[in-house]
Amino acid sequence: MSFNSLRASDFIYGFVGLGLMGGSFARGIREKILCTQDSKGDILACDVQDASLKLAESQGIISKGFSLNQVDQMLEICDVVFVCLYPHATLNFILEHQDAFKKNAIITDISGVKTELLEGLDKNLRDDLDYISGHPMAGSEKEGFSHSSSDIFKNRNYILMPHEKNNLENLEFFKNLVTTLGFRRIIETDAYTHDHKIAFTSQLCHIIAAALVDSAEDTNITAFGGGSFEDLTRIAMINAPLWTELFAANKDELLKHIDSFEKSLSLLKNNIEKNDKESMKSILENVRLKRIAMSRIEQH
Repeated sequence: MSFNSLRASDFIYGFVGLGLMGGSFARGIREKILCTQDSKGDILACDVQDASLKLAESQGIISKGFSLNQVDQMLEICDVVFVCLYPHATLNFILEHQDAFKKNAIITDISGVKTELLEGLDKNLRDDLDYISGHPMAGSEKEGFSHSSSDIFKNRNYILMPHEKNNLENLEFFKNLVTTLGFRRIIETDAYTHDHKIAFTSQLCHIIAAALVDSAEDTNITAFGGGSFEDLTRIAMINAPLWTELFAANKDELLKHIDSFEKSLSLLKNNIEKNDKESMKSILENVRLKRIAMSRIEQH
């Protein structure tokens, strides 16, 4: 099958993991890609939670669910496969099941760390398979297929890490696919840059939110909230096993950003201790200008 000669609505899409993200992608593809009357495409899924598969089938999101023991039967007929598992599980799954994938299939993932994954697949993946490394910058503090929604992709960023083995036509197909799903901007970079930047914009933010909640005197303190605390700590309602693995997998880059954050926090603390209002005012004015500059980049 050629990805150049057929439409996205004619492909068979497979999902390994049908939780919040896998379910949201499946919904988006069903609603926005396979919505034409002459569509020949379909969606299949594998998940350890049989209830999720049954719910997805009952809602018409997937046509058939597969257990983990049956997953090879699914892989051999799928043109595009989204692996929506934890980072280490993603690498292990692809390598352990690579013989089952359909010839010339596209494989992608949603993992939040990339260097280890790309290095693990670089020399070990079947030559005809096209692995497109992607990271959708979308999500929710809620978990599971029952909370999935294609709306979480609207106006979000999608980060791609193309490599020399990628088929350029497949890359173009994939960019069009995620754009159709609602992603506003596609950013292309390398795995190291991705892991370094994500350690700041995502992982450090979760660390700060978790530490802030952990430091609270009591749970009743939210009665005194005015929105700031709520905005800062929404992401502290965290998937502990997933984020523990993400922090550990990207330890070196995350620790660099924690060190930098601690220095900034210490500087502000010292100014407060010394009642150095002029220095504090200067820092806060510079921070405001820096954040305004960041906002301009966000809007482009």
